[in-house]
Amino acid sequence: MKSYDNLKPLKLGPIMCDIEGLQLDVDECEMLLHPLIGGVILFTRNYDSPKQLIDLTEKIHGLRQPSLLIAVDHEGGRIQRFHEGFSQLPACGLIGAHEPIKEAQLLSKQAGWLMATELLSVGIDFSFAPVLDVGGSISEVIGDRAFHVEPEKISQLAKAFVSGMKGAGMAAVGKHFPGHGSVIEDSHFSIPVDHRSFENINMHDLIPFKALIDAGISGLMPAHVIYSEVDKMPAGFSSIWIGEILRKQLKFQGTIFSDDLSMEGAKIIGDYPDSSFNMILRTEAALKAGCDMVLICNNKKGVISVLDHYLRMKVPSNKSASRLEKMRGNFNHEYSDLKNVKAWQEYSMRIGKFLNE
Repeated sequence: MKSYDNLKPLKLGPIMCDIEGLQLDVDECEMLLHPLIGGVILFTRNYDSPKQLIDLTEKIHGLRQPSLLIAVDHEGGRIQRFHEGFSQLPACGLIGAHEPIKEAQLLSKQAGWLMATELLSVGIDFSFAPVLDVGGSISEVIGDRAFHVEPEKISQLAKAFVSGMKGAGMAAVGKHFPGHGSVIEDSHFSIPVDHRSFENINMHDLIPFKALIDAGISGLMPAHVIYSEVDKMPAGFSSIWIGEILRKQLKFQGTIFSDDLSMEGAKIIGDYPDSSFNMILRTEAALKAGCDMVLICNNKKGVISVLDHYLRMKVPSNKSASRLEKMRGNFNHEYSDLKNVKAWQEYSMRIGKFLNE
């Protein structure tokens, strides 16, 4: 990695990367001090126990000031990175199947609060949740991660979930804009193409995103899906979807995170034999399209190549830096004290009972 000692440090860089294990090694500490880095995403491999996780997040937060953001995918159901020592959370689809809708909304709010409170108590700023995609039988990768098959009900349930997160002190990130639920392919392993018209998408998949934007959601993540009637580029690389539709038409003022640039769905940008060069091209393209922060996961070589090309990267605007600062968690509870918190007692019991019904 090239020296950056003489470069002016950024408040928060536009790159979120991962780390290998349960603690930071010397090389990772150096990497996380680079001005382009702004956050760290954690995975199951980074977790052994609550105490170990608290030690890790304290180390990451203590590396620099302002501290790096720490995130995780912790939706509930099959997408929950930490288990032992954490409440088992229901899949959103399980909540959405509950009747009546008012009770489902209450469950959703409680699940959002419980998820956020537990993560905050171990030093994690935010989770990439909730999913705002419209469910159904088409997309297996979304499946029961979606709250419902009806956009209006998704809006109601997602608002409740986000309200719970906000009450705990955590910002929400809705995904996968403008909707991943109507394509069969999984963007982790292929490049999905949605051939529907904008009118169709607007009257169906965009409804939950519009509702959550109007409700003030803090962050959104675009999909690695090509909506061919709108743009030839996947949404996360599309200035039409991000700049024209999301920012201008829908008036979203929050933070935009790319999906993982190592995914197969990102290969439309740079599919050369040199994988490191590909990651540079993808990072530049996502930032140019309007993402405030891009994720590069499970690809340390790719991260290093991007950091070594610091001077080619688009420096985040003051607006991007300000948006990222709003993603910081409010750490109101210590993990060791959670069982004494009345709301935690009530919600964890209710969610546990719901899962066993």
